[in-house]
Amino acid sequence: QVQLVESGGGLAQPGGSLRLSCAASGFTFSGYAMSWARQAPGKGLEWVSGILSDGSDTYYAGSVKGRFTISRDNTKNTVYLQMNSLKPEDSALYYCARGWSPIIRGSARGSWGQGTQVTVSS
Repeated sequence: QVQLVESGGGLAQPGGSLRLSCAASGFTFSGYAMSWARQAPGKGLEWVSGILSDGSDTYYAGSVKGRFTISRDNTKNTVYLQMNSLKPEDSALYYCARGWSPIIRGSARGSWGQGTQVTVSS
């Protein structure tokens, strides 16, 4: 079965950095686009970033463009999200999801991990 396990969340100061990882198993990782999404307390799901199966194209939400970088290692079945210049408004539960554009009408579609908490605070 599809398994997506996120790690790397934690507490960061404003302006700091974190690197999230998502280890995938149970499917042919190199055949799928992968995404990161987040949900802040009291807010809806937000598609943060996506990367095509071969890494040839990426997507970033306007709120993170220029600060976050998505990458993947198909030899390790892992997708990453490097988050720099973190802001308090980046605080959220971050999810790894299989596929491109994993949110439809505000709801998750496809396979998702359990999430890793990111808190940005001084």
